Amino acid sequence: MIAFAQAISDEDVREAAAYYAALKPSAWTRVVESETVPKSFIGAGAMRFAVPDGGSEPIGNRIIELPQDAKRAASRDAHSGFIAHVPPRSIARGEALVATGGGSAIPCTICHGAALKGLGDVPGIVGRSPIYVVRQLNDLQTGNRSGGLAPLMKAPVAKLSLDDMIAIAAYLGSREP
Repeated sequence: MIAFAQAISDEDVREAAAYYAALKPSAWTRVVESETVPKSFIGAGAMRFAVPDGGSEPIGNRIIELPQDAKRAASRDAHSGFIAHVPPRSIARGEALVATGGGSAIPCTICHGAALKGLGDVPGIVGRSPIYVVRQLNDLQTGNRSGGLAPLMKAPVAKLSLDDMIAIAAYLGSREP
């Protein structure tokens, strides 16, 4: 990579930077609240797919992300999105937790900005995959995530339950990036 990067002209770098800066983020995952989800299995590439024969099962306290188009997702089509099935009332509960901190944490807007799209080095958190958000919150809580800003998240995530994380992730994932 270093050799390739060194071979790129300054003008090409400026043009590429302008191109990528002009791109508007789009929602990759659509969040849907539901009591039941399609039965699913873990397929190739550790991706979850709906069982071909159909059927459904209770969602419980899980997030189940399935491709909108299984064939496109299996072929790693970069434009194939996902549907994140979340428990009923998760989005509203998550919105309240994000806005207030739920009494055990600070509101997310204090560090991530009023629109939750980031402030300075603090990243934006809206429009991300709910599974990704839960994984990051859990890893921050357990100390499995490190980095310069990880210590700042230790206190806000310390008292979050799994249900809290699912609700926060459902809300953030339901918002436009």
